[in-house]
Formats: sequence, C-alpha cells, structure tokens
Amino acid sequence: MVEFLLGAAGFVLLMVALGFIRIVRGPDDADRMMAVQLLGTGGVAVLLLIDAATGVGAIDVVLTLVLLAAFAAVGFFKNATDVPANEPDGRG
Repeated sequence: MVEFLLGAAGFVLLMVALGFIRIVRGPDDADRMMAVQLLGTGGVAVLLLIDAATGVGAIDVVLTLVLLAAFAAVGFFKNATDVPANEPDGRG
C-alpha cells in the first residue's frame, strides 16, 4: 500500500509540474491564477499522500498551504473585479 500511495503522489506531482507550463505560457491572468490554484491543490494532495504513506506528520504544512491558496484566490478575484472610481458601472 505504501508503494501505491507514493506512486500516486509522484503522479500528482508530475501533473502539478505540468501546471507550471500554464503559469509561464498562460494567455491571461485568469489562466495563470487557475494554474496557481492547481499547484496549491496538487501540493496538498501530494503532502497528504506522503503523510498517509510514511506518517511524517505534515498536517500543519498542509493547512498552511490551503490557507495561502485560498487567500491568493480571493485576493486575485477581488483585484480583478474592482471597478475604477471614475467608471461607476464598470462598462467604460
């Protein structure tokens, strides 16, 4: 079972590494932000799989990563939806 969990963690880590391509080549900021969310979610999955396989005890790191990913998403979307002060309806 340990080998399976470590193999699954390696697979998820490989998929997360492919997300770096989207961060670098993303056509716009929203695509890049979604790739960063993928990195956060994939990092949590990898850490939880490794924790389940080896019993390292990475729950504190996982919770910190979850909070950082959530705050990054909220900050991005709040910034992306702000209406400029001189345009009350946001339509230009």
